[in-house]
Amino acid sequence: MSVSATTAAAERVKAFLQKRGKGVGLRLGVKTSGCSGLAYKLEFVDSSNEDDEHFQSNGIDIFVDPKSLQYLDGTVLDYTKEGLQEGFKFTNPNVKDECGCGESFTV
Repeated sequence: MSVSATTAAAERVKAFLQKRGKGVGLRLGVKTSGCSGLAYKLEFVDSSNEDDEHFQSNGIDIFVDPKSLQYLDGTVLDYTKEGLQEGFKFTNPNVKDECGCGESFTV
């Protein structure tokens, strides 16, 4: 099982953590939401939970709770800028369908 980040995503996370002045990494997870059922959640981690799965990628620490890992296994986190739009993008091989607005997915 694995979760990773591109160089662009890792650099953005490092910049956020530095600006924030604290934190040990990033937590990725899923929550029930939207018309397709699941949505990604992303938050900075000040300390890991003892049941977190821990991954290192491009110099950042990524934490995933065991429940979310089954949906996120193989996911690559990227950071993109397209015109005026910028943000984190998830490439998840487990996704079977996404809602029209792109806010939620199903596996």
